[in-house]
Amino acid sequence: MKKINSIISSVVCTLTLTAVPFSASAAEEKVYGTMNIPYADFYKAEIEDAYEVDAVSSATTKGKWGMNGKGEIVEGTYNNGNGTILGVNFPVEVSADDVDALKEKYGFAAIDSKPTAYKEVSLSGDSLSVSKLVDTDGEQTVDGSATVSTNSYYGDYQIKVTGYPENTVLYGVIVNTKEDDHYAMRHLENIWRNGSYAWSAGIKTVEYHGNHVSYEDYESSKGKTVTSVTFITLDGYTTVNVGEQYLPIRFAGEVKAEDASAGTGKTALSITGFPEDYKKVITADEGLNVTETEISYTDAKPGKYTVNVEDESGKYAPMTAQFILSTNDVPVKFSDGKLTAADGFTDEDKANFLNNLATVDINDTSYKATGSKTIKLFKEDGSIDFDVTVSDAKVFENNGTYNITLNSTGYNAPYSFEVKNDVQNTTAATTAKTTKTTKKTTKTTTSASNSPKTGVNGMALPLAVLAFAGATAFVLRKKND
Repeated sequence: MKKINSIISSVVCTLTLTAVPFSASAAEEKVYGTMNIPYADFYKAEIEDAYEVDAVSSATTKGKWGMNGKGEIVEGTYNNGNGTILGVNFPVEVSADDVDALKEKYGFAAIDSKPTAYKEVSLSGDSLSVSKLVDTDGEQTVDGSATVSTNSYYGDYQIKVTGYPENTVLYGVIVNTKEDDHYAMRHLENIWRNGSYAWSAGIKTVEYHGNHVSYEDYESSKGKTVTSVTFITLDGYTTVNVGEQYLPIRFAGEVKAEDASAGTGKTALSITGFPEDYKKVITADEGLNVTETEISYTDAKPGKYTVNVEDESGKYAPMTAQFILSTNDVPVKFSDGKLTAADGFTDEDKANFLNNLATVDINDTSYKATGSKTIKLFKEDGSIDFDVTVSDAKVFENNGTYNITLNSTGYNAPYSFEVKNDVQNTTAATTAKTTKTTKKTTKTTTSASNSPKTGVNGMALPLAVLAFAGATAFVLRKKND
């Protein structure tokens, strides 16, 4: 028995040593793993210590800061559990002597093989040192394209890139300029999906959801020319060349047009705070005549209109103003099961009302009629589509009477009417509800883990070692018997 135990111990020790996920040689004392890296440390060497990259606070964006599970919008990040994204969880190479401290402070977890791309990390007391990316396959350079917008919900500049790495997690994005500046992007505040990246340069400092955005490190981007965008993934660097994309200088000016009545008339226009060398070119929607102080129009339909002011030289960013021409008329009616033009109005008037539809209120629920997740209530013939869904949820789920109110921009009075849904859809409604609940439950389960998700293969626990040892013990015992 003693001999058997000795053999088992020897087998376990041998297999355990080979199973330990330290892929470097013992002489080098290097260990590979993943760990939480604060943005400041992750980007420091990448942007040559130009500035310290802050964490991202986004407590009002409906919990998106916590959506770091596989396939979610901020996959690969980690957070403080209270609305702030602190950095990314990324592969690293560390000294074996630092493993315990890094595990405690930065959630280090060993992996079973040397990654394709990683950061070299060392720890001296409380001081963390993080290298530039080590890309064992070499940096990839591709030709792509980009468009720049100075009219973004999320800051002063928004750049949309084509040719970027798709179907992979973006751990870092760096916007590079001809002037040799490098601007680090952070998840949620700067990095979004579909190749779009936005930042504030100090003019628009509150984004669409009400979050105050960082701008101090990006103020110098005004007037610069973007030439490439570098992406950091688990496969290493990919730099997309985008030609020369100028960032027109943003400034704290204002273009303001007053709302007025539709039909024939005029309204005031003011243009203030523009640089002296701004060479104004002023245009407006079709049917409007515009000067620097006034907008005039003839037979203008109700709705929202836009005035544009551009710099002829292209040095400065364009600015716009929107205004509403309104009426008290209601040019539609619901009759014989269809929405038609009201008496005294034309089909063109009805079409204009529907084209400007902003929201649709059905009983106690309000649905958007423009943008994403909108409702398309009417069929081509003007009848109600009782099978319509919004975000996969059936709008007319039950039989009965529904109160509907149409709110259209430029029409001061909403139009309300009642409809009755007589079609029995109990089975379909129940199925839709069940599916929605199932999806929600699955999503919650996926997000429940506190462990950062990186998409990097981790080590397998040495259960196989125990199984092998047990099998060895059984064979030796049989032989001994």
